[in-house]
Amino acid sequence: MPKPAIIIDTREQQPLVFNELRSVTRTLQTGDYSIAGAEHFFAVERKSLSDLASSCTKSNRPTFERELCRLRGYQFRRLLIIGKREEAVAQKYRSNIKPDALLGSLDTFEVRYDIPVVWTDDPVSAASLVERWAKKFASNISKVSYDISQGINSPSPALTN
Repeated sequence: MPKPAIIIDTREQQPLVFNELRSVTRTLQTGDYSIAGAEHFFAVERKSLSDLASSCTKSNRPTFERELCRLRGYQFRRLLIIGKREEAVAQKYRSNIKPDALLGSLDTFEVRYDIPVVWTDDPVSAASLVERWAKKFASNISKVSYDISQGINSPSPALTN
């Protein structure tokens, strides 16, 4: 099976560097990373800890929540935070938002927008995660598509993630 290509949104200022999968730069409707051919099914929104804190402030939160709301329609969606939860607790980010408010916002986002929040230590491990998710998602979609083409009863793709 051919390997999927990762799409990097044109607005990404410091894109992740992928080692296993090729990447292309295109404008995405939602999220920072997707898969070519699955742009409406797979989306990863990436935030540094400081960017996340800024996105949760009163002035930026409405825009960020609209982004999260759009992600609800994706079969695979993640909010990928580059940083450690302990750093958030220690307020090691550039913002006046208090750690309890920031972490409370993340809890709210997970529930309100049904989006898993994943923490990762650095951009290298973040890129590795996105690649792993992209490969698994593409493999699963290919299997389900094959099963459909062969008339094989297969569980819904949403049930096989």
